[in-house]
Amino acid sequence: MQLNLSRRKFVLYTSATFATSLLLKACASNQTSTPTASSGAGGFKIAIALPGVITDQAWNQSGYEGLNLAKQKLNAEVAYVEQVAQADQTEALTDFGRRGYNLVFAHGGQFDAAIEQVAPQFPNTFFVGVNGNTKGENIASLRIDHLQGSYLCGIIGAAMTKSNKLAYIAGQEFPATQEELRGFELGAKSVKPNMQIVSTFTGDWNDVAKAKEATLALISSGADVIYQWLDTASPAVLQAASDKGVYAFGNTKDQLDVAPKAVLTSAVKRLDIAIAYLAELAQQKQLKGQIYSIGLEREDILTLGKFGAEVPEAVKQSALKAKQDIVTKKIAFESCQEAGKNTRCVKKA
Repeated sequence: MQLNLSRRKFVLYTSATFATSLLLKACASNQTSTPTASSGAGGFKIAIALPGVITDQAWNQSGYEGLNLAKQKLNAEVAYVEQVAQADQTEALTDFGRRGYNLVFAHGGQFDAAIEQVAPQFPNTFFVGVNGNTKGENIASLRIDHLQGSYLCGIIGAAMTKSNKLAYIAGQEFPATQEELRGFELGAKSVKPNMQIVSTFTGDWNDVAKAKEATLALISSGADVIYQWLDTASPAVLQAASDKGVYAFGNTKDQLDVAPKAVLTSAVKRLDIAIAYLAELAQQKQLKGQIYSIGLEREDILTLGKFGAEVPEAVKQSALKAKQDIVTKKIAFESCQEAGKNTRCVKKA
């Protein structure tokens, strides 16, 4: 059963033996996205707030798929709201807290401030920031170790570039994107220490025009390998790279098929599995107020996607060896300072 709800509407679900459900409506909302609820019989309620659309073939779709996987595994009642603007984050999370959800995922590091504001008001609800950097009594963060995945892509990019200039493009600058940029840089410089890496942040994960414009500007500046992390706008980057005859990397989903002539490989992040994993911990009352970081040791969650035909076998094997060395801790990443800033550096055993 699926019901559409505005942010100020709520649903009272009856048991499966009843033929109908009672929908109580309050005042209308002017939000553009519509929360949608789907009931299960398990009594455990999970919700997710998404900054983009669930059909973006990238970040937001992976979060939505995680919600559905958790529903399937835990027989939970679930709800989601998509296209949550930054100004509406607090209201969206508050709405789920008021409606008594046991677990609420906020799908993006940009939700951290809203989580910190809302969570103390609802001590019986656990809030999880996906890509977040916050924790508390009823707050956890779920982090994929983006640095590990991008390190491998940096190795590949350095081997494929002719200009010795690589580029990174993302929607916003916050700890997760900074971490991914750093990994890309470290991987590339492990192959060619004099490699130049430039970065740009469009300010919008879904604006196709901005993504294409930023990509073309990076290519004009001499970059011939581009690592992107965007949502709905990511295909625009990959297609622009393909049109200009340069290389690029997919992100979150395996995006080789989007632009097979350009995509070298993808940093595949199975957030659906990671979200379902934390939901299971929450249902078992084992979820803690901490930052959960998942790296290449969980190949079912973080790995490389299919390789493009342009990638030589030797380059592929070099990246796969580095992947194994990270798993076995022959290559590790430790906190350090560089240029007066806290970051992570490579430590080899």
